[in-house]
Amino acid sequence: MSISTTIKSIQDLMRQDVGVDGDAQRIGQLVWLLFLKIFDDREQEWEMFSERYTSPIPAPLRWRHWAADPAGITGKELKDFIDDELFPELQELVRRTDDPKAQVISSVFADAYNYMKSGHLIRQVINKIQEGIDFNKSQQRHAFGDMYEQILKDLQSAGNAGEFYTPRAVTEFMVAQIDPKLDDKVMDPACGTGGFLTCAIEHKRKHYVKHTQADEKRLEASIFGVEKKPLPHLLATTNMILHGIEVPSQIRHDNTLARPLKDWSKEERVDVIVANPPFGGTEEAGVEKNFPSDIRTRETADLFMALFIRLLKDNGRAAVVLPDGFLFGEGTKSRLKEKLLSECNLHTIVRLPNGVFNPYTGIKTNLLFFTKGKPTETIWYYEHPYPEGQKNYSKTRPMRVEEFAPEQAWWGSETDGFASRVENEQAWKVDFRAIKAAAEQRCQPHWDNEARYKQQANVLEITVRQLKEDLKTVKDAAIRATLNEQITQQGNEVRALKAKADAEKKAADAIYWPIFNLDIKNPHVGEQESHDPKVLLAHYQQQQQSMTDTRRKIKAILDIALLSKSGEEA
Repeated sequence: MSISTTIKSIQDLMRQDVGVDGDAQRIGQLVWLLFLKIFDDREQEWEMFSERYTSPIPAPLRWRHWAADPAGITGKELKDFIDDELFPELQELVRRTDDPKAQVISSVFADAYNYMKSGHLIRQVINKIQEGIDFNKSQQRHAFGDMYEQILKDLQSAGNAGEFYTPRAVTEFMVAQIDPKLDDKVMDPACGTGGFLTCAIEHKRKHYVKHTQADEKRLEASIFGVEKKPLPHLLATTNMILHGIEVPSQIRHDNTLARPLKDWSKEERVDVIVANPPFGGTEEAGVEKNFPSDIRTRETADLFMALFIRLLKDNGRAAVVLPDGFLFGEGTKSRLKEKLLSECNLHTIVRLPNGVFNPYTGIKTNLLFFTKGKPTETIWYYEHPYPEGQKNYSKTRPMRVEEFAPEQAWWGSETDGFASRVENEQAWKVDFRAIKAAAEQRCQPHWDNEARYKQQANVLEITVRQLKEDLKTVKDAAIRATLNEQITQQGNEVRALKAKADAEKKAADAIYWPIFNLDIKNPHVGEQESHDPKVLLAHYQQQQQSMTDTRRKIKAILDIALLSKSGEEA
């Protein structure tokens, strides 16, 4: 029986159990069982190579003891053993030994759950796993890796669990272009099921590992991931073991956003970040307070972008998946993009077509590639087309990594500033340094006026405070009247000056902040009509934003004109 047939028959058995409700629970149940079976297979391998190997799991709890025998315990006895002994003991394992493997096992089972109610069905599932999967057979190991990919894809039909899976073609392309070296510390702070990290492992093995034990240890020490939710963390940990990471203790179950941004030290910074932060979601109230006030928001993807910039070393590289909304978003998003473009070289944006993440979301997404340490000068865009004869992606016709061959041939090298790149039907560039310089030149008179009005207002406020102090010591009614009149007059002048400063600021903002709209369309392709409601809604939102920007500019000009006129009349 093939592994895919085994997995399907196991899922069919689970559907008969009243305790398992939906794909997410079936996958959760399946994966903790697979984890124990795979770990036991790996232990057999470790025991062969080291006579001194000692399992961190107590003998009665090892898979070989309670699960491997097809005629072993079943029914109520099996269910009671799992619920009352196996889970509690494995969850507390880390308290009884300092073995790093025990830490991994405890973290996996901290939030795992035995959903199945029938001990007899549990026994049938275990027997299917024992009979159909032997991770120590190299052919089965490769086949199971492919099957595990399919399990992760199945999450896409498990409600919001679909957010955890990024198409393999996308992860492979992003990792290939970032090209992590053997000793580069690679991190995904929102690692989901570990797709980017497994691609990084495979890339390093293919290009930089010399198949020595020392190189494997260096590789293992270079992979870091953090995941907030229990199910994807369990999937990620198992995924690491499947990909040869013996002790995936650096895949932590935690929320990286729950820690103050300033607390991430230089020693914790990494060489490479590859990530697809959850977009469209919000963090629980209070998490945003871990971030500076100017970029404070509850939107998850925006907070992660701020974290990515913080976590990169100088010359560190990142590849990140983000929706169109980040490119054209205002407010906090604009300030975040200002930080990104000031501290990093955002050298490439690959614009993906609709449907890459179908069926989870039809939102258009982009791949942002940037390097920390120098401000952005030129942004290259590459619009990824559908394959010839195809108008969308689907479950049966997903994106394939071969589609990225034109981008890879065009890419060039960052060391020479991508000198070999040329514009073509799919590629164009934007001289951001020139755009920013021109905008700043236009803003400078407004900024100068704003500063002058604020300074004048500050001087007058000092005078008003002094007049108020003088008033406290004066009893003569005529003098008090004169002082009060001066206080009122100068107070009015202060308010007028502050209004002028505010008008100048708004005028400058109307010029400056629109330069951070990175939603630049392909100039080589005419406007294409779409009847997709999501595309039409996004287009409508962009039009509304454009009209808002225009209204702001007009209002700022009118405010300055009216204030100047009222100043002259006064």
